[in-house]
Amino acid sequence: MKLLMISGDASVVEGYKGAFYQMLRRFSTHWERIDIICPHPSRVECLAVHGNVYFHPASVPRWLQPWFIARRGRTLLEMHAHDLITSHDFGFFYNGIGAWLLARRRNIPLVSEIHHVEGYPLAVTLRERLYRWLAMIYLRLVWRHAAAIRVVNRKEVPGLLRELGVPEEKILILPSLYLDYEVFRPAAEVQRRYDLLFVGRLVPNKGISTIVEALAEVHRTHPGTTLLILGRGPLRSALEAQARRLGVMDAITFVERVDSPHGVARVYNEARMLICASSVEGGPRVTVEAMACGTPVISTPVGVMPDILVDGVTGLEFHWDARELAQKVRLLLDNETLRADIGEAGREAVQGFEAEAMIARYAEGLQAVARRWQEARP
Repeated sequence: MKLLMISGDASVVEGYKGAFYQMLRRFSTHWERIDIICPHPSRVECLAVHGNVYFHPASVPRWLQPWFIARRGRTLLEMHAHDLITSHDFGFFYNGIGAWLLARRRNIPLVSEIHHVEGYPLAVTLRERLYRWLAMIYLRLVWRHAAAIRVVNRKEVPGLLRELGVPEEKILILPSLYLDYEVFRPAAEVQRRYDLLFVGRLVPNKGISTIVEALAEVHRTHPGTTLLILGRGPLRSALEAQARRLGVMDAITFVERVDSPHGVARVYNEARMLICASSVEGGPRVTVEAMACGTPVISTPVGVMPDILVDGVTGLEFHWDARELAQKVRLLLDNETLRADIGEAGREAVQGFEAEAMIARYAEGLQAVARRWQEARP
């Protein structure tokens, strides 16, 4: 089969060989051809990868993306006769609008991919409240025209879709967490260099200011506690100012990036615990990767975490409150046996995300939608 993918990720075109590139390496083996329409990149380093994956970056700004998708997609469909369109839908839903226009005119099945809904379950900015409102409108409309809505967790987004009246048969649960257990695994010998670890972009929905506030609270009783923040983003200077104001700047190490997945796995193994304070997530990938390394996780109930985190067993849960987070941190700092037990239980809980099997399941799920559509045509 041939797939036309409308993506919000231009990283591969820009030359990055991160998670999207690695996923496509395996995913491409299940398709005759994959064409990907993506946003306008900051630079263009490549347009084809893995032998049968071809990128078509937009030449227009984001707000004109629907027009570009419809125009370029029409040309691609005429040339290659794809069996299915998938659209990664978020924000102002430029991808989804363009994909719907294209699928409607060509009578081809469309799968809308909703990895998460911005502002759900918790909106922390005006922007997120706006996006959440737009998502409610979009989701009520798109399910009537899409062949299926692909979601990547079993509880959070499916529950929202059911509340919005989406029929069960249109909810396609295909997780997007793909782990290489040869990379993400416990290290035989490791020095715990950091007490707390955050990994991710420094943006509002990640809740990093809550982690810094909790660190200051923990310092009242555990003054030597350290935090590594691995990531970059627009909140860096604000976080540094907050840390100085709270008197914990010397306890925090900022690292912008680690060059390889093996390097990230090493960082997980060097931490006593990883914290996810996000208000909204599709994954989050970092919590599952850390759990695979046997590193205990403290997380808010976002994304896939309600599916795999049993509070006090496979991890610890908190609800966006710095004092509650500080209590959970102290609990793990003070009890090495509990840290080890939760680390091992968490590692066992994420063994179902093996990359080859999960990506094969993703491809097969999409192809089943295309086959059902073909069989239903007169």
